Amino acid sequence: MKSRSSRESRLRSILKAISWRTLATAATILIAYLITGELNQAVRIGGIEILAKLLIYYLHERAWQLVPWGTVRKPMQRQSL
Repeated sequence: MKSRSSRESRLRSILKAISWRTLATAATILIAYLITGELNQAVRIGGIEILAKLLIYYLHERAWQLVPWGTVRKPMQRQSL
């Protein structure tokens, strides 16, 4: 398992989730507008989407912090007595 100092902080995970959701929600609103032709409806769809996916993304990121597969680990150094 990773040492505590090499893991992402919860705040970093939250900030990454917010920045990603902002970009992704803007894309969702644009797509919804192109499909519906109604800005109000597109913004409503985006509002629901951002709340749901922000939570899902955060939980996904935190779960991956627990998975050691694919991470680079430094070998432990032997301590002399």
